[in-house]
Amino acid sequence: MNVAIIAGTDIYSIPGLSLHPHTVATPYGQVQLFRAEKPHENLIFLPRHGPQHTMPPHRINYRANMKALAMLDVKSALAAYAVGSINPQITPRGLVALDDFLDFTTGRISTFFDGDDAGVAHTIMSPPYCPTLRQRLLEAAPAFNLDIRPTGVYICTNGPRFETPGEIRAYAQLGGDVVGMTGAQEATLARELGIHFAAVAISINWAAGVEPTLKIVSAGMEATRSALLSLFIHTLEKTSPFDCLCEHAVLMSHPPKGDQANSLSNQETCL
Repeated sequence: MNVAIIAGTDIYSIPGLSLHPHTVATPYGQVQLFRAEKPHENLIFLPRHGPQHTMPPHRINYRANMKALAMLDVKSALAAYAVGSINPQITPRGLVALDDFLDFTTGRISTFFDGDDAGVAHTIMSPPYCPTLRQRLLEAAPAFNLDIRPTGVYICTNGPRFETPGEIRAYAQLGGDVVGMTGAQEATLARELGIHFAAVAISINWAAGVEPTLKIVSAGMEATRSALLSLFIHTLEKTSPFDCLCEHAVLMSHPPKGDQANSLSNQETCL
């Protein structure tokens, strides 16, 4: 069984680990990711924007990325997101263990079940993130000198532009705590594949309108990111067994057929 770390802005490697490039050909396209050496040989690192951050949020091939993890027998994954803070209690440099999200993206493919040969299914997203991974990550955080807010609602926008002040005011009224551009699809597709998935948001700025100008925080962030990645590795390697329903969240109406059935062969729930 393998585990994975998914990351984006300003996280392009994992300190202390030797990572080797690995290409996976999925039914949805090729994915460039990295595999770690011993003693962490079961760890996969996936830079969601590509190794050189060449893919903007609205063009990321989320299905290929998540399917590549499943094809490598990844059973659990932790993701890091660089976000803007909406909630005044989450200041820049703050960390949040996400427990819900609101998806405001458009035009993105957010399911493997597109009908016809791909099948039809409905996926339970309550809760959206694996409760087992979330709890064990929060329990271990103090040992890594990390103060992680235990709950937070992630607003997912299309990008690549930042949000307007009016949008941020609306998102705040809807209960949003942080805003980013990549989180909703990864959480949804992981659940469809039966992957245990949880995420931590790292605030790098106040969202639009909270302050007069946008200021990206960089000082002190490298140490925070390094500690968070160490916490991720610890949590992923210590988390077993799982006491949750993440692997049984798909309610299948019409199973996939032919090549599509083979593509989703790891998803066993059929109700």
